[in-house]
Amino acid sequence: MIQAAILTVSDTAAKDNSYDKSGPAIQELLVSSGKYDVVLTNILPDDEHMIHDVVQSWAQNATFPVDLIITTGGTGFGTRDRTPEAITPLIERPASGIVHFLLSSSISVTPLAALSRPVAGTHGKTLIITLPGSVKAVKENLTALLSANLLDHAIDLLRGGSGKTVHQALAHAGDTASKEPVQSSEPPTHIHHHHHHHHHDHQQPVPRTVLSHDPSLPATSRHRISPYPIIPLNEAIKTVLTRTPTLPVVSKKVDVSLRGHILAEDIIVGRAIPESFTTNVDGYAVRSSDPPGKYQVVTPQTHSLSSALPPGIIYRINTGASLPKGADAVIMVEDTLLSSALQDEYGNDIEEKVVETLAQVAPGENVRKPGSDVKVNELVLEKGTLIGSGGGEVGTLAFVGRREVQVFQKPRVALLSTGNELSDISAADAHEGVIYDTNRPSLKTLLEGLGYEVIDLGIAHDTIEEHVSSMSRGLEQADVLVTTGGSSMGSTDLLKPVIERHLGGSIHFGRVSVKPGKPTTFATVQHGETIKPIFGLPGNPASALVTFYLFVLPSIRKLGGWRDNACQLPSIPVQIADDMRLDPRPEFHRVIIRRTGDKLVAYSTGGQRSSRAASLSGANGLVALPSTKDSGRTSVSKGEILDAVVIGELQSL
Repeated sequence: MIQAAILTVSDTAAKDNSYDKSGPAIQELLVSSGKYDVVLTNILPDDEHMIHDVVQSWAQNATFPVDLIITTGGTGFGTRDRTPEAITPLIERPASGIVHFLLSSSISVTPLAALSRPVAGTHGKTLIITLPGSVKAVKENLTALLSANLLDHAIDLLRGGSGKTVHQALAHAGDTASKEPVQSSEPPTHIHHHHHHHHHDHQQPVPRTVLSHDPSLPATSRHRISPYPIIPLNEAIKTVLTRTPTLPVVSKKVDVSLRGHILAEDIIVGRAIPESFTTNVDGYAVRSSDPPGKYQVVTPQTHSLSSALPPGIIYRINTGASLPKGADAVIMVEDTLLSSALQDEYGNDIEEKVVETLAQVAPGENVRKPGSDVKVNELVLEKGTLIGSGGGEVGTLAFVGRREVQVFQKPRVALLSTGNELSDISAADAHEGVIYDTNRPSLKTLLEGLGYEVIDLGIAHDTIEEHVSSMSRGLEQADVLVTTGGSSMGSTDLLKPVIERHLGGSIHFGRVSVKPGKPTTFATVQHGETIKPIFGLPGNPASALVTFYLFVLPSIRKLGGWRDNACQLPSIPVQIADDMRLDPRPEFHRVIIRRTGDKLVAYSTGGQRSSRAASLSGANGLVALPSTKDSGRTSVSKGEILDAVVIGELQSL
């Protein structure tokens, strides 16, 4: 049997699959021929990236190899018709003859078929063909292809066959066709090149590809091998950053609550700071021409700044204050002596009267010029700047007089653990053999330490109802949903089915080539007018924390307006203090990085089992170990220099 997959492309059918008539028509024609088994079907909106991703995943899926992929819809000249643009980059060997055959078959019925833009060719050993969107056009095109045995012949050759038998059948079909042209079973009518009405407003989410098992069926029907392809680590991180949106801009007061936000505007100051000549020391404003000697003292309370300083008078001044008119220098208080003081009626000194200066100061000494700190229209903080907890950014905003600023909204994170076996550490049901939920407490501590608000969804038991209820609540209350457990191959692992079959989500990857964390899942769900990321992290504690640093934190940062090149944690070169074995997958080995002499040395935290939470206790780094395949080695040795992702403060011996 020939394994076939059918993809319907239509905004309307993506919202309501009852509008899809072309996909079922293709399936009926293929199955009724007796040669085809339709193993995958899907409906997508006219989204070029989604179409590309699904067709690529089908063509490259080694678990369910597909011989033929047929798409229907999106091949015309409409503004939303992007199927050819999505498929063309995947074509390794174009089949121009099939394209010509499709066009000639359709144009013989209606000249409007000339507006169709079919694509045909191979990706690996899979034949890909795009058809128009109308049922009539689909039937005409596919009937012609099947009648001429073109598909059978092409697939036989792609499978490595000689094509001899099919050539004979093709020749016979050609003779018959020359005498009896294929007639359409329907009267000629206008061909719809895009078969459903388009609404150019908000798109509802649809599954990127429904590969998850149906949890309503018995455990015997579950997948024995994951249908989700394992993708490289770099591709997974790129997908996360590409698919994660950025939250809206909000206005916030300049206070401690700004900590952790990203500026959404350039801070440009429209005035000079300081606006006048000011002093940078405590002392007395003087004329630089005045020699050392005794002078009467005036103060801001007894002398106006706008009045010229009289001869024989000096002006007491504090750091940052403006100089009075006529003064051009400041002598420090350390270079003066008190000569006499004003007294109250009881003879107590209450104020300086005469001060002796011990030196003559040069013009401009201890004086800041106007604009010496900030010039007019100077950029003091750039859009995209992180407002950190060190106080510098908030201090700068206060210094230039900004009371409110535009910042990107900081994301709220919902946490959910899954599994019947788990018990909350605060619950009163402790008993022998109980498994305490480690992931939620550790991730909550981590997130709140980073300054994020956490929505604690608790533990969801292994039922569809609890998963849907808890995950829906998380999507309602938070900007990103992080779950742990239930993302692998267990019969009660419900994360992927719930995302695809109940929340209308798109799973962008379900397995990653990384250790620990292979079953890490990333999806997005359209919730109202916003797209919300969902992460399904592994249930093992070390895996959950490592994959949080690798995937979740970059997504949270992207949501909060961080620049793409700053979303990932920094890496630094370290010298490893232990021999480390390599794995077929790239691995992140938990370490403690300490400054030893003039070197940064990484010390292993011990056993690296994914279930061993203690391997992250005290860890401030993740040494990136290459795979055995990439390095051609089975281990790395003590003293080698490798990169490590920094996840905490560095230590010194």
